[in-house]
Amino acid sequence: MENLRRRYPLLYHAGPYNENVGATRFVQENTLPFGKRILGLDVGNRRIGLALSDRLGITAQGMPTMTRDSFRADLARLTRLAQENDVGLIVAGYPLHMSGDESRQGAIVREFAEKLAERSGLPVRLWDERFTTVVANRVLKESGISQQKRGKAVDRLSAVLILQSFLDAMPAADADAEPGEEAEWHANESEN
Repeated sequence: MENLRRRYPLLYHAGPYNENVGATRFVQENTLPFGKRILGLDVGNRRIGLALSDRLGITAQGMPTMTRDSFRADLARLTRLAQENDVGLIVAGYPLHMSGDESRQGAIVREFAEKLAERSGLPVRLWDERFTTVVANRVLKESGISQQKRGKAVDRLSAVLILQSFLDAMPAADADAEPGEEAEWHANESEN
């Protein structure tokens, strides 16, 4: 894992199964402009599930699933979507093996995230997405949604789960930040 971080410094991956590196470290080392949103992605071969945070970074809402076209067209659409929604950070689900090693799809997502960061000019962070598709399928099945409608819904729900887990791992923003200023993020001192 450490080797991947050194080889691909533009990207960042973490998640609930990789506690030593997470949203807390990201926000301690970076700033997120006040009021900017975070775009969550579940990148697949045929579709990209989308989710968007509120401006406070508390909740993730699903957006219509994007059907993949070409690599270049996908990057252009996501860049435009980020601009239209005042996005300051993109979080992409990073499929890892249970051992924590990068999967084949993980390598594809990593490459896609690198190109998206270059194209959009926004930071793109990878977030451990193990089990999100399993959980999303279970929730949709239990809600009674037909198998036919689950395809696009599972991508959207997976993106929401990825983004919400990132948001939940982020500490609270600096209460003294004013609109237009950079909001500094700090870990909750009582958790130390």
